Amino acid sequence: MTQTQLRTPLHNRHLALNGKMVPFAGFVMPVQYPSGITAEHRAVRTAAGIFDVSHMGEFEIRGGDALELIQRVTVNDASRIAVGQAQYSAMCTEAGTIIDDLLVYRFPDRYMLVVNASNREKNLAWIRSHARGDVSVEDFSDHVALIALQGPRARSILAPLASVEVDEIGYYRFADGAVAGADAIISATGYTGEDGFELYVDAADAPALWDTLLEAGAEAGLIPAGLGARDSLRLEVGYALYGNDLDEEHTALESGLGWITKFDKGAFVGRDALVGQKAAGVRRKLVGIKLEGRGFPRPGYEVAAPDADETIGVLTSGTVSPILGYGIAMGYVAADHAKVGSPVRVNLRGRFIDATVKRPPFYTEGSIKR
Repeated sequence: MTQTQLRTPLHNRHLALNGKMVPFAGFVMPVQYPSGITAEHRAVRTAAGIFDVSHMGEFEIRGGDALELIQRVTVNDASRIAVGQAQYSAMCTEAGTIIDDLLVYRFPDRYMLVVNASNREKNLAWIRSHARGDVSVEDFSDHVALIALQGPRARSILAPLASVEVDEIGYYRFADGAVAGADAIISATGYTGEDGFELYVDAADAPALWDTLLEAGAEAGLIPAGLGARDSLRLEVGYALYGNDLDEEHTALESGLGWITKFDKGAFVGRDALVGQKAAGVRRKLVGIKLEGRGFPRPGYEVAAPDADETIGVLTSGTVSPILGYGIAMGYVAADHAKVGSPVRVNLRGRFIDATVKRPPFYTEGSIKR
């Protein structure tokens, strides 16, 4: 990729919808539409929203040693994935810090890795540097568009258009099929905390499919949603974002990814460092933080001890929840302040706001502030 901002196959659709376009991960992407971030956010929580996530990267791994390669470069145990199943995982450096978080899809004859757009070139080089034996790694991102249909009405909107029974696709499962006549991988995954699907289609088929979905879902309240709503939605349910909450400065254990780090699967890149850290104990942890007073928490704001101005951490993500009506954030704090329920304070440009360490999700179904 070059310094030129790339466009997704749906770029002209965003312009036609008067989307506010901004640079993001090397692409020009819609941050919001005229409806506004709050309306888009609430639509996903109460009805449905449609997102263009075609900036994500897709790699195909084939060959007799494909599983061995994935096991070597990811922390989760890919041998446990059934055909038709997706798995959340991460790749680490030798020091145990995070190169990227990703999804691993298992097909009968291959694997697909879905990676963050900003890490695409770095990830491809890293994976290929660890390839041994009968294995090929191909980047086919430029040929794929990815549309996310999310919300409590997403399933009923998609069902009449799909060639497969979408109700039979369980969480983190997928099926090959067609949607409105376009060949698609129909995946019951997403980044909002709501029911929904991600549709992988040929780039040439994406604009017509986007139009069809919007038309089919109009009466159900479906609207297009941009990066702003995607960010606030994922933060409400405590999903980490690479580049904010996950990076090469923090390890998988510090970042709360111990639950996907499978030490018993055998060797993988970063294992020795993580085993050592687990034995010694982490000194900082990624936690959820709820503001008890009024204020807008933002990345980079310092977190202080409850009874002093001593800095004990920093926010990595933050917003005022459009659903809950108060400030929510994620950030790294010293381990002795990371216990759920611990009082802390957030420094909002010299004004200290009382806050509490909370285990995400902040939002659960039924907690919408009307």
